[in-house]
Amino acid sequence: MEVKKVAVLGAGLMGHGIAQVAAQVARCEVNLRDISQEFVDNGMRMINNSLQRFLRKQTVTEAEAKEILARLHPMLDLKEAVEDADLIVEAVPEKVEIKRNVFAEVDKFAKPEAIIASNTSSISITEIASATNRPEKVCGMHFFNPPQLMKLIEIIRGAKTSDETVDIIVNVSKKMGKETVIVKKDSPGFIVNRILIPALNEAISLVHEGIADPEDVDKAITLGLNWPMGPIKLLDYLGLDTTLSIAELLRDELAPKYRPCPLLRQMVRAGLHGRKTGKGFYDWTRKE
Repeated sequence: MEVKKVAVLGAGLMGHGIAQVAAQVARCEVNLRDISQEFVDNGMRMINNSLQRFLRKQTVTEAEAKEILARLHPMLDLKEAVEDADLIVEAVPEKVEIKRNVFAEVDKFAKPEAIIASNTSSISITEIASATNRPEKVCGMHFFNPPQLMKLIEIIRGAKTSDETVDIIVNVSKKMGKETVIVKKDSPGFIVNRILIPALNEAISLVHEGIADPEDVDKAITLGLNWPMGPIKLLDYLGLDTTLSIAELLRDELAPKYRPCPLLRQMVRAGLHGRKTGKGFYDWTRKE
């Protein structure tokens, strides 16, 4: 099956970027759906802002930007969004109950041959897929932030995901200009977060224990390990609340060694979630 029409469910931080990549690079028709007009409008505004940056860098022309926007169709109605889509990509909040409810609803309206993929960064694909009557057509399609720039997609097999589904997702990922890795077993955190979250948690522990300031932790890792961004700043970009959720999942599903640092939990309780709330380890409200 060739993917020509994509539905992206969730117009937030990840969803709007996935929709833009599908329209801009893969040149698919894209329905971008969310639960309120405010969320949809905000998603389209972020896409417009991203395209303006591409225009300033002269990586797209004015005509191309107009064509990309013409392929994007913002909407609120779930049935309208998914009923004629070849691929549905779910990018709703990282809560298993929300995702299962969305997948159960989508399963009712999507055509039988449609593939439903989740952009989850850590939740079991098998568990999400069990909310549908087509688990063989469900898989993980984990983009990285920002989807417009990051080259990787993790493709995750659920217990019943078919080879055909994986092949189709590999092909559409390449059409989007991405590199892929296959996660052969449905394991918490997949590949990247299984390695990254403990590293970020250890960076927080260095700050929590008074061993080093956030700025020096970041300087040490960027210069000493050649990371493009320090782990503390990366935490602020990812969202401390998201990081905490993944760390707790890894702890519960795998081993106690993944237990989140108390400082991480304390900051999330205080509403210091990072860049999206204006403050985390760094103050993002200050102008550079």
